[in-house]
Amino acid sequence: MRKLGLLAVAAALYVLAAWMVAPGFYDGLGPPQPYNFTCPPSQAGANQKPSSGHVVIPVNGGVSEPDSAFTDDGQVVIGFLPGAFDATGKTSITVDITPLSTCPQPAGNRFVTNVYDVTADAKLVKPSNMDIRYSNLEPDPSDIYQASDPAGPWKSLGRNQVAAPYVASVSITSFGYFGAGYPASGSNSGNPTVGGGQLLPIIVAGLIVLVVIAGIPLALIRRRERGEPEPDDEAR
Repeated sequence: MRKLGLLAVAAALYVLAAWMVAPGFYDGLGPPQPYNFTCPPSQAGANQKPSSGHVVIPVNGGVSEPDSAFTDDGQVVIGFLPGAFDATGKTSITVDITPLSTCPQPAGNRFVTNVYDVTADAKLVKPSNMDIRYSNLEPDPSDIYQASDPAGPWKSLGRNQVAAPYVASVSITSFGYFGAGYPASGSNSGNPTVGGGQLLPIIVAGLIVLVVIAGIPLALIRRRERGEPEPDDEAR
């Protein structure tokens, strides 16, 4: 039992130390690559301009095929179901995603991502999922916003609660201008949570400790079934 107990203590100490010291435990939880800002914050350092995206979706039998549109840097991804578009009289449908060269900050809202212009030569007839990646250098966005003009008005589309780290996801039913952020008068404006928050790392840390502790009795039972001596017996 002594060796197994030391293993559990070591695992718990690692989780505690990694939680308190960055990067440590946060390795693998951050964005897969640095965010490409149109207007980078001062702490961003070296920065590349964001990429655009273009896709031509085939139409077969009057039905648009399942496909996705995405920027070359992967910061915006939109997935389309079969028949997502009104494909009447078309053999293909073109979708373009273009980052704005400016950074709108409408009154009442605070954007933490670039603003993207999404256009298509056919209307959506089925909801489609949009993912917008954001940076760990900015507060977590609470909403994805949409507008027909960069000057607004902007409406909140909300945000799905289940998504990959540093990704805001939402269902869209039309195209236009999109950006992720939060209300300027909201909770994020006072004490912003930067870097994706600490809830996910805490949950993962707790699961690691539980798995280690739960495995100790199982390991002892298996040793007894095989007739092997326990660690304390071996040391005598």
